Amino acid sequence: MKTAIVTARNAPAHERMINTLNYWEVDVDEAFFLGGIDKARILNIMKPHIFFDDQMVHLDHIDEIPAVHIPFGVANKEL
Repeated sequence: MKTAIVTARNAPAHERMINTLNYWEVDVDEAFFLGGIDKARILNIMKPHIFFDDQMVHLDHIDEIPAVHIPFGVANKEL
C-alpha cells in the first residue's frame, strides 16, 4: 500500500508539510504539489482507495473515488 499527498499548494508551503510529516515520523511514498492545478487530473489517474479534503469543491470533480470531507481549515471557518 502506498501513501500519497496531493495538494494544490506549491512552494514554499511544501516545507511546512514536509517538516510536519518528519516531526510526526510519517512516511509518504508520493507527494504532488500542484500549485493550483485541479487535483482531479491526478486522482483520476491514481485511483486512490480513499481521498480526504477540507473543501467540498475538490470532492465534486473526482470520478468513482471514495472521498471524505474534513471540515477543518481556513476555508471552513464560520464567519
